[in-house]
Amino acid sequence: MSRRAVLLRAQLVEAARRPARTLLMGLAVIVAAFVVFGTVLAYQVTERTVLAGFSGTPAAADLVVTGGDGVSLRTLDAARRLPGVAEAVGRTDAFHEFADDRGAGLSVYADPGVGPLATARVVQGRYPATAGELAVTRRTVDRLGLAVGGTVRLAGAAPDRPVGLTVVGVVDAPDDSGEAAYTTDAFAARLGGSDQLRQVEVRLAPGADPDAVSAALTRAASAPGPSAPGPSAPGASAPGASAGPSERVGDGVVVRTGAEARRAEADEVSGRVQDLFALVTMFVAIAVVAAVLVATSTFRIVFAQRMRQLALLRAVGAPRAGLFGALVVEGAGTGIVAGLAGVLAAYGVGHGLPPVLRAFGLAVASPGHPIAAAVAVALGAALVTALAVLAPAVTAARVAPLEALRTASTTAGRRGIGWARAGAGVLLASGAVLAALLVASRLPGPDTENYDPAGPLLAIVASGALAYAALVALGPLLVRPVLAVVGWPLRRLGPLGRLAVGGVGGAPRRASAVSVVVALGVTLVAGALVGSASLGTLLKRELAGMAPADVAVTARGDGPLPAGLVQRVRGIGELDRVVPYRSSPDVRVAGAEVDGLTATDLDLRALATWADFGASAGRLTDAGPGRVVLLRFLADEAGARPGDEVTVTRGDRSVRLRVAATMANTPVGAGLLVDPADLDRLGVPAGPTGLLADVAGDDEQARTAAVRALRAAGGQQVGIVVTADDRDELDGQLGALLGVLLGVLGLTVVVAVVGVGTTTALSVVERTRESGLLRAVGMSRRRLGAMLTVEAGLYGVLGAALGLLLALPYSWLTVAALGQDAPVEFPAGQLAGVVLALAVATALAGLLPARRAARVSPVAALGAGD
Repeated sequence: MSRRAVLLRAQLVEAARRPARTLLMGLAVIVAAFVVFGTVLAYQVTERTVLAGFSGTPAAADLVVTGGDGVSLRTLDAARRLPGVAEAVGRTDAFHEFADDRGAGLSVYADPGVGPLATARVVQGRYPATAGELAVTRRTVDRLGLAVGGTVRLAGAAPDRPVGLTVVGVVDAPDDSGEAAYTTDAFAARLGGSDQLRQVEVRLAPGADPDAVSAALTRAASAPGPSAPGPSAPGASAPGASAGPSERVGDGVVVRTGAEARRAEADEVSGRVQDLFALVTMFVAIAVVAAVLVATSTFRIVFAQRMRQLALLRAVGAPRAGLFGALVVEGAGTGIVAGLAGVLAAYGVGHGLPPVLRAFGLAVASPGHPIAAAVAVALGAALVTALAVLAPAVTAARVAPLEALRTASTTAGRRGIGWARAGAGVLLASGAVLAALLVASRLPGPDTENYDPAGPLLAIVASGALAYAALVALGPLLVRPVLAVVGWPLRRLGPLGRLAVGGVGGAPRRASAVSVVVALGVTLVAGALVGSASLGTLLKRELAGMAPADVAVTARGDGPLPAGLVQRVRGIGELDRVVPYRSSPDVRVAGAEVDGLTATDLDLRALATWADFGASAGRLTDAGPGRVVLLRFLADEAGARPGDEVTVTRGDRSVRLRVAATMANTPVGAGLLVDPADLDRLGVPAGPTGLLADVAGDDEQARTAAVRALRAAGGQQVGIVVTADDRDELDGQLGALLGVLLGVLGLTVVVAVVGVGTTTALSVVERTRESGLLRAVGMSRRRLGAMLTVEAGLYGVLGAALGLLLALPYSWLTVAALGQDAPVEFPAGQLAGVVLALAVATALAGLLPARRAARVSPVAALGAGD
């Protein structure tokens, strides 16, 4: 048997002799693999959730035909006759007023009603099959009193010739504003007096070639008149396979893949989709960095505590190179087995959690089956573990037999580091600072139209990785000064506290190994808290601007609200907090090349959402007579900042106003918020043009009753929009998405938490000889266990201090790099809770090992080998 085989066998025997230590070492790798593959699955969940929530094109649509002027019904008919097409449907929508009540109407959508491409599902009656038939949504039944069998007359394309329609069914649909109806694509188009559709969606038959069908669609869409579709040879591509790049044909008609169309729709609805995907990519990188750090720290502690066994191998003739190779093979073997276990666990959780979340009302999609990613993660776990074991293995293999045989704690007790390690740490820290400064120097300004946050976010990950690598290298030097500060209160608690502080400070390398993992956990948790608080504040601001109240009432046309309407609305019991306002759509701001600006005197302080509004610059509380709040892009156009004066003009009247603040988005579509007196100076007629009101109840019945009461009060002269419906829908979609993102980050936190438990347990379990010495000099079991537990908790406090020093600046930089004008929020109470929780977690991690060490008799402990 070769010498290398002997060494490898010795390592395997040692692993079998210490199963608890081997399990702890493998557990860190299992969790790391779980996190990385879990992040891959979470990425898919995030993408599918976003596209399902923010796009209107069904997931079953393989190809989509759109055009600048629409797509003709002739193209739809041709698409249905194409070989390889299993189904083709048209989409269009338009609002049609009731013939007998110009204050209300129906938004009529085209949908097949059945099949994979249907977005509306019948819950009562049947789906429309011919012209003159409609299916309405549940909310429309409640708010407009429509039901199966009822009739309605719509103005249609010719107001003087209303169209009579029959309600034949009730449907569940994604677009349910309370004024929604569905019908066939042909009738929906002709109801508006046109043969044009907004788009045509195509589902391919099994085995169809997407490229061939796309080419045939292109010819059909560009043909000047009726024509037979060209041949389409079936190919080997699976249905849903990605077609080639989008093809643009005559008159602006475009044939795209369904994936391209869904992504474009999602980006149009929410410009943050790409930013959120970039954030998920950042978490993937963080998960990999976390895996390397945890694995490195674990192996460093394990090898440091196995010096006796390694020294014996060296003493009997094992070469350093052979010992180094055996340790690397041991690490790689541990990595591949643990990686497979982590992948399987993540797969089970990834596919089991979304159905549970959906059962609780969260619209979360399920991931796919990324087999290639699973294999890559398993192999990557072996590679990462092998890389993580390199530095500890080099250190372990270099130890001379006599030096390693002195005591088990000699290596852990060294207080200094070599010049090479110190120099490397300084270089790594310098690189982290330079990378962070580079990102800070290129943060986006107010104009983020062409800004891509992916690069800066990845640069932040690189900077953070360098910072933690520097912390690993310089940790033993940083432990004692930081411990002098955080350990001061413990020293005042008596001998127990002094012994705990001395135990941590007396072994700086061991303390550094544990504290670095804790610092990683603190940074991730603190970053999650700061990020969620900041994005939550931003979301509240945007929702407040989009829906400042539950209901918005505006006058039809350019005139004011009907006389006495505000008083009648204030008397409606289903409403409270009624806030009227005036708006003028014909103002200009000197220096800004923007026409058609709207100025309003809406009093934000009177709204229930006042606390959710926020200024991009300046203070909203400074608004008042002679002061104006500007939309941010408008202020940028005019080159005005808070404190500057601008000239606002309406017709032949002008006023000079001082800018009090700027806002990223303002309510009721206004570009300027001014005082009522300043609106009078601009010559705006008296009388409110709109009002905002909140519904007294929170349920659907309360909103329906409020809408009916408003219709009775305003008649045909006002338009009513229940903005709370849109707010709830967007809030739910973004809330589910934010939950997925926080879940991704939560997976990375799991690495740190398990790493804390692993390294802390190892550090206590492997100190049997030290515990025996303390018991031999008279320390009781209870006090020894308490001391080791306090010492483990001190690791948490020490790591939390180091983690917060890095978490706060990196959290600020990350939020700023997203380019979304989000205010950076530091939840001090929650951050303090993190420090306390990590201290408790590390103390609990050391509790059971401490009790085990305390139960060992002094004689057995002193005679134990390490």
